[in-house]
Parts: sequence; structure tokens; C-alpha cells
Amino acid sequence: MLIRFIDFLTPLLHFLPPEVSHKFALLSLKLLNLFGWKGISSRGKETRILGLNFKNNLGLAAGLDKNGDYIEALASLGFSFIEIGTVTPRPQEGNPKPRLFRYKKDLALLNRMGFNNKGVDHLVSRLKDSNADCILGVSIGKNFDTPNERALDDYVHCLKKVYEYANYIVINISSPNTENLRDLQSEDSLNKLLSGLVKERDVLKEDLGYKPFLVKISPNLSSEDIKAISKVIQFQKIDGLICSNTSNDHSLEPKGAGLSGLPILEISNHVLFEFRSILGKDFPIIASGGVVDKESYESKILSGADLVQIYTGIIYKGPGLIQRLND
Repeated sequence: MLIRFIDFLTPLLHFLPPEVSHKFALLSLKLLNLFGWKGISSRGKETRILGLNFKNNLGLAAGLDKNGDYIEALASLGFSFIEIGTVTPRPQEGNPKPRLFRYKKDLALLNRMGFNNKGVDHLVSRLKDSNADCILGVSIGKNFDTPNERALDDYVHCLKKVYEYANYIVINISSPNTENLRDLQSEDSLNKLLSGLVKERDVLKEDLGYKPFLVKISPNLSSEDIKAISKVIQFQKIDGLICSNTSNDHSLEPKGAGLSGLPILEISNHVLFEFRSILGKDFPIIASGGVVDKESYESKILSGADLVQIYTGIIYKGPGLIQRLND
């Protein structure tokens, strides 16, 4: 009943600026938890991939809780897994405001956030205190002023900090809002980056156990790009893929910012299908991009997804969308 009421209120939040409404919604959800609201039970089919047991196929994509400030509150909505971040070694403000834009008729968001976050040490303090009953992934990246030649240093720094507390780690090389970050998707750069991270994991796993790595890729990839990335992922024995990030190929303003929501469903599904065709039926793929209802959710599964993430969909449809998809 409460979820229906929140869904009813969701359109009213759109009278506020996007960043303000997101923060207000998260704080309200956190207050409900503090006052004893137990949330909704996780429904759906249990799935085991990446060596982990997922209560259902639905998770929250990175970006909504960049700093781990709302883990328990978000877990109460019925997600089987939540992705925190993207986090960087040092805190950073991100790009100047306004940097988040709604396109309601399109069920889309446009963002140029720029990895705004409180830094990895803050996130680790939150992860230490977390008792959320769901799987936690952490998305790691580099600071905006770290050149790509030294990107590995930033990723390793974050990896070492979060490794103990994450169930899986996402290597984000595909945000369009950090200059030149997507250059790390090139075959040589990606090989160097993943090789260094795998070597570091070999050290960490001796004391802390094995944690799966997933690479988060762009939906704006050619068939040749997809083949090259697949080759590197298989060579480095990466555990899984997140397909995909936001798209910077659109006609909306501001140009070049990251587009999410329904308009990227088709292109993200196309890239998903190509990766699945190359990597095979048993390779773990988490799909993201354009899920706003049952039909778009099912299109991800049909295109080859093992698990599905949402974000923009709940901004427009409310948290009741999670329950409807799990049912």
C-alpha cells in the first residue's frame, strides 16, 4: 500500500530540479527505514551466477547511490543486488550544475554528472557499517584529472580499498562524462588495465577470497569494437559484463551527455545480443539501459541477459516498478 502511495507521489517530485528531487526521494526512503519500515519482500526466480546467489533477477544500476549513503533504504525496495558508485580515489565535485535533465515524454534522463562522489574512503566507511540483505557491487573509476596513462593507479587504489566489502567489482570504462575515459575501451588500453587489476586481485584473494570482476561498456560500440573487447575479456578471464552504460549518441541538449531510459533500449539490446553471440551462453551478462516496464525488461532477457538493472525507470514509474517486474 505504501509503495502505491509513493508511486502516486513520484510525478510530484518532478516539479523539483532533478538532483534535488533525487536526493529528497532517497532521504525520504531512508527516514522510512529509520522509523521501522521493513520494505517489500524480494520475489522472483533465484539465480546463481558469478558464484553468487541472487534472490531475483533485478538490481539497481550504479549512479543513484554513488557513496553508499542509502544502501539499506534501497535494499528494502526488493532488489536482489545494488551497485554503488562510480567511486574514485579522491572526492570530486563533478561537472558544473545543471548537469541532470529530464525528458519526461521520452522516459529519458540526460546526465553530465562527471563521477561526482565523496571518494573511496567515504564509501568504505559506509560499506563497513552496512547490514543490507542483498548483494553489493561497487563500480570503480578514475579521477577526472588522472591521465589515461596512469588510470591503472586509480583503479588499483579503489580496488584495494573496496575489495573486502564488495561482492563483485565493476570496472567502469564507459562513462561519457569523464574526458577520454572511453578511450580505455580500446584493445591495447583495456588489456593493460585489466591485466594490472587481475594481478592485484591475485594478491588480494589470498587473504580475502575471490571477487568477480565485471567490465561496464558503452552502448555506442561498433561490431569491430565488440569483437576486440570480447577478445580482451576472454583473454584476461574477466568474470562478467555490464551492458551497458549511457549513450552519448543523441540529438538532445546538452550534446555529448549520457542518455539513459527508454530511448537507448534498442541500441543497448543490440550490443547485448552481439556480446552474447560472441561470448557464449554461459558467460555472465548483466543488462542495463531502457527498462521502464515489463516488455522492456523481457526484451533484455530475450537479448541474452542473465540479470537486469534499472535506474531511470524508477525515476518515472516509481519504486512500484521493482515489485511489478519481480512479480
